[in-house]
Amino acid sequence: MKPITYTRGQALPALLARRIMILDGAMGTMIQRFKLTEADFRGQRFQDHRRDVKNNGELLNLTRPDVIRDIHEGYLAAGADIIETNTFGATSIAQDDYELGPLAREMNLEAARIARAAADKFSTPDKPRFVAGALGPTPKTASISPDVNDPGARNVDFETLRAAYYEQVEALVEGGSDLLLVETIFDTLNAKAALFAIDEYFETSGERLPLVISGTVTDASGRILSGQTVTAFWYSVRHAQPLAVGLNCALGAALMRPYIQELQRVADDTFISCYPNAGLPNPMSETGFDETPDVTSRLLHDFAAEGLVNIVGGCCGTTPEHIGAIREAVEPLATRPLKRNLFYKEAA
Repeated sequence: MKPITYTRGQALPALLARRIMILDGAMGTMIQRFKLTEADFRGQRFQDHRRDVKNNGELLNLTRPDVIRDIHEGYLAAGADIIETNTFGATSIAQDDYELGPLAREMNLEAARIARAAADKFSTPDKPRFVAGALGPTPKTASISPDVNDPGARNVDFETLRAAYYEQVEALVEGGSDLLLVETIFDTLNAKAALFAIDEYFETSGERLPLVISGTVTDASGRILSGQTVTAFWYSVRHAQPLAVGLNCALGAALMRPYIQELQRVADDTFISCYPNAGLPNPMSETGFDETPDVTSRLLHDFAAEGLVNIVGGCCGTTPEHIGAIREAVEPLATRPLKRNLFYKEAA
């Protein structure tokens, strides 16, 4: 494969070769801390919208950008090197559930601009901060039937997914993203539609951003929901030449270990990312999950000490407190070295 020269995020490969980088934590968990009402989500602009929009976190990019900015800055202050745009559910497919699909492009553009401003505010020559344009899996799956009585049924097709992801990528890059993150992949075919759209955008625009691909293992079988093992998943997406591949969410750090170990063995020509959730649901805890910052950071410290990871952070249930603890735990440790470097080169 011919190595890639990036047009944005050029510093990332060299930084990852020197140290472990910190990704931010959960957006939804932090939004819940604000205890926003239906009226808060609607704002003035959507006060007459006919569908309920509470818990549509991506709408806050338009109605309460101050909330999203505050969350980004909290993670940056805790030491995050990379912050994700608030766009996990900002495809037209996902927003159609709220009858807001036509606004998906605007949501992504504003989300990237909010994150860009926050990252620039905290960046220094010694510690640059980066914006990852986040692409979630959508609530529809191209590989699995929504009807148990009709295995061949599908509620979305590849072309619909591709078009939705292309629109999202275009806006995320226009808004100032440094890299793209295709995350929480439970259906590899959905991910392939996102990767196709990304490559199509790169070819059309002349841009070439670093790409991180992150799957999610849904149970102790060690497979993603559409049936692939971690190894099979890697070989299905390797053609995209990602800067990093990894796992996020689902099991929590304690149960992720064998799958991260498997991934770091087979993906020896790219960096490895890991951002677990904060454990099992626990409604009695502040975050709703049962792993404290100390527990999560200790587990990720062990991953780093074992030479498994290059990027670490948090998913569901994690907070700036988790990210601060993770940073302190892994900062003194060496990053995982690559056995070979086939995918990218630093810009001249």
